Amino acid sequence: MSNKSYHSNPIKENNQVLIQGGEKKVMKKILSVALSTAMAFSMFASVAFGDDAKLTTAEKFNVLKDAKILTGYQDGSMGLEKDLTRAEFATVVSKLMGLKPIEGQLSFKDKGYTAKNWSVKYIEAVYAAGLMEGKNTTKKIFDYNGKITVQEMAAVLVRATKLEVPTETDNDASAWAKGYVQAAINAGIIEKGAAPKANATRSQMTETAYAIWLSEQQPAVVSYEVKEDGKVVEFKLANGDVVPVTPETPLKANVETVVTFKHANYDYSEKVTWVVTAATKVQGVSASNYKQVVVAFDGDVDKATATNPSNYSISGLSFSAAALSEDAKTVTLTIAQDSGKLDRQKEYTINLKGVRNADRTKTFSDAVKFSPVDTTLPEVKEVVGLGTKAFKVVFSEPVQQSSVVSTSNFMVDGKAVSGYVTYQYPNIAIISTDLAVGSHELTVRNVKDYADFTILSASSNFTVAEDKTAPEVVGATTNDLTRVEIEFNETIKSVSKVYQTSSSKTATYTISDNKVIATFSDPNKLSLAETTIYLEGVTDYSNNSANREVKVTPVLDTERPTVVGVEADVDKGNHEFTVEFSEAVLLGDITNPANYVLKDKDGKVVTGKGFTTKGNPVKAPEFVTGSQNKKVKITSIGQLASGVYTLEISNIRDVAAIGNTMLPYSTTIDLADIEKPKVLSTSYYEVTTPGNSSTFTGLDIIVHYSKPMAFDGVGNVLEANKYNYASTANAATYLPLPVNSSVSAINAETVRISLPAKEGGYITTNDDGVKQAISLRVVNVADANGNYISNNVVTTAVNEKGQQYVDLKTVKATDNNTIVAEFEGPLSYVQASDFIVTAGESTYGVVVVSNNNGVVTFDLAGDNKLAPEVGDNVTLSVKGGNHTVQTVNNNGLKARGSKDITDAISPTYVEKSVAFKNGEDNTTVATLTFDEALVVFNNPTAFVVHVDGEPVDVTKVERNSGDNKKVEITFKAATVAGKTVEIYSSSNFASAKFVTDTAGNAANAVAIN
Repeated sequence: MSNKSYHSNPIKENNQVLIQGGEKKVMKKILSVALSTAMAFSMFASVAFGDDAKLTTAEKFNVLKDAKILTGYQDGSMGLEKDLTRAEFATVVSKLMGLKPIEGQLSFKDKGYTAKNWSVKYIEAVYAAGLMEGKNTTKKIFDYNGKITVQEMAAVLVRATKLEVPTETDNDASAWAKGYVQAAINAGIIEKGAAPKANATRSQMTETAYAIWLSEQQPAVVSYEVKEDGKVVEFKLANGDVVPVTPETPLKANVETVVTFKHANYDYSEKVTWVVTAATKVQGVSASNYKQVVVAFDGDVDKATATNPSNYSISGLSFSAAALSEDAKTVTLTIAQDSGKLDRQKEYTINLKGVRNADRTKTFSDAVKFSPVDTTLPEVKEVVGLGTKAFKVVFSEPVQQSSVVSTSNFMVDGKAVSGYVTYQYPNIAIISTDLAVGSHELTVRNVKDYADFTILSASSNFTVAEDKTAPEVVGATTNDLTRVEIEFNETIKSVSKVYQTSSSKTATYTISDNKVIATFSDPNKLSLAETTIYLEGVTDYSNNSANREVKVTPVLDTERPTVVGVEADVDKGNHEFTVEFSEAVLLGDITNPANYVLKDKDGKVVTGKGFTTKGNPVKAPEFVTGSQNKKVKITSIGQLASGVYTLEISNIRDVAAIGNTMLPYSTTIDLADIEKPKVLSTSYYEVTTPGNSSTFTGLDIIVHYSKPMAFDGVGNVLEANKYNYASTANAATYLPLPVNSSVSAINAETVRISLPAKEGGYITTNDDGVKQAISLRVVNVADANGNYISNNVVTTAVNEKGQQYVDLKTVKATDNNTIVAEFEGPLSYVQASDFIVTAGESTYGVVVVSNNNGVVTFDLAGDNKLAPEVGDNVTLSVKGGNHTVQTVNNNGLKARGSKDITDAISPTYVEKSVAFKNGEDNTTVATLTFDEALVVFNNPTAFVVHVDGEPVDVTKVERNSGDNKKVEITFKAATVAGKTVEIYSSSNFASAKFVTDTAGNAANAVAIN
């Protein structure tokens, strides 16, 4: 389109000029807009334009109204049926073509044509642009209230778009307009059957204006679709284009987000909401009591997988139940009654695996941290009459069985209950007693939750009605071939028998309120097909009984087990690796040494220290009792060197009906400092506050740890809330420290807990006037390297100062003259005369060789020696009365204790003991004698043999059948008489432990030449 202005002759009808050419310039935009739309749109018909063709005229009017092009009447109406005035037409054209309104100019003399007239500034704009002139140019009358005809509109648009005007016409327009109308018909601007001389309506103008406006606008977004879990949004435009857009960050479910993108040189900014009902992520995890964990999702989850307790795990704990909320977004997990409880404010990690969202498009595999906080007292949530012979009390949270089972804690209508209480873990008490039909009042007292908070004595009303109907099944679920949960419409008292298919295929079962949980073990497991479960003698608390049945179709567990984590520790001088799996796994798999390989930082297998030449543990891994087949412990023989190691685990299957095998797993372990700190000792002394009566006494408690401790961060030992106390030793209930208590550091391993003075003090005395010990509980404290105390909690009796000691921990003999003793904490001074070694009837003094932070090396005094096989009843003891011992730590705590000395002495070849004999098939057997009984692994690579300087093949290495101190090495040589024979142990002889004593100590290297 040219940027030049053009000239035209005025179009006259009855001497009335519609378009003024003259010297006036026609705007480029008018031509480009009009010409681009002329061939595509009908002036009076709704022609298809993408999805916008579906819009009604009224909807198009509203679009143009929002675009500030059209305006309705003051009463809010559109007036689509009304004729279009010249003022309205001029206004629409002005706005549609983007003309700037002209104010302060009055080119026409119509009555009412003043600056206050709403249309004047638009009329002046189209007049200045040369688009329209007045009806009477002589008198300067625009006739703004006059009507405009279809042919006049067509002429304006045809001239503006510079369409070619044909000489042959076929329409009913006036003679002057026939060519313009025909050009409009040919271009599709008006329909062939339109009435050119008729007045144009506001409806017709709306259609035309919408088509022109739309062609000039960037195509609007008419819809969008979110794909790939919020990572991609597909926008559909009004022109039919589909534009895929990847937002900078994935969308969050059900959160409105502005997405920007560029398409066809247009910039878009669209508000997008990814509407999701199925969960996409774990929203959060919380625990408001110490026996339940609540997992919240951002949408709905699949009931079968979400209510499977084995799909959740916390190290050291197991879940007995998983309940899904009514809105299917929250799962409440109940920790098994015998599986311990959560500790307050400790940070835990819960692992999810196998939980699916509602449409099963996502399977969650998450590890989420949370810290439990219980600040509320237990309450009675509900009381339900179970007929006239029992009622049920539901508490607001799990409560302790010991506080529930006493009938003295329940009163009905102000009277003691005559009957008995049945506790159903975690929060239900069923009281069996005779009740009259009608309303009753229950009062409950002395019931405690797992934070030791006691319920406030409160009353609840409940109603008793006679029950004559046996329980009915309302539903059943199963997520594997072994476990079925059957739900009834009322609380179940007992069941006689549960079986499937035939009466011989019985199940074990438990009852929890209105549910019966049946477990079918081999060979009675369910089949994959629909199966009928039969329950005989289902009885309620009104003794109504019936046989019931329900059909279930098992859903197989197809989720692989995973490793939740690996923890390293030191115990009895050995490294221990505890591996925890996400679910129960086969005992034979987790205790198979071949399924574990330990490698060093360079990727080489670790040999020695309890690991074979393949890096497998020598000792079979031990199943951890009470872990529900989820934990195994791998133990070295002696401590490994400090550094980073890699543990590889494979071939572990879960206990599903059709076992799922975990994918190979590896993790790194840093053995720089992994030993957990311990509380070595505690003591107290009373403090009388100056200026107060002596009856106002405070208390200082000194806590000695085995290692330097953390003084900041999560494991900070200086936080008062990490300590609780009780006024008696071995107490069941602990109290928080009093207000204004403080904890301060004495040194890196020792803290002082100061309790404020109170009348009577904190210490009691017995009948003999002896001061009694108190009890201290320490939770969630860590050493300076972040290692937490074992199990994150320790309880200890605290005695008066002067009665605490540093105990011997382990003692081992590393050769027949050297003993290494490890104490429970560091020692600042070691006096040799404090120690004595006893071996049967003999006693030996010792000499201190070194003291490395409480690991003390002694040599036996004089020429005394221990036997290579240390044997039983060989001990190291701290001698003398406690008051005479000089060996102390830096706080003055004295050493004490007596420990058997373990054998860490390596067997040694007895010099010049080698003997040769002829073997079978041209071989020679060399017999080597060691100084103690041996265990020998038949591995020919254990020794290297040279005959006359040439290497020969070793074919067998074994222990002599008649003397367990001798090793026989068979090698290929017909005879060695008169020849030089050299025998050397291999380079990995000691680390691979080819030859050990009966205590597992690797033999010393051998060199015979």
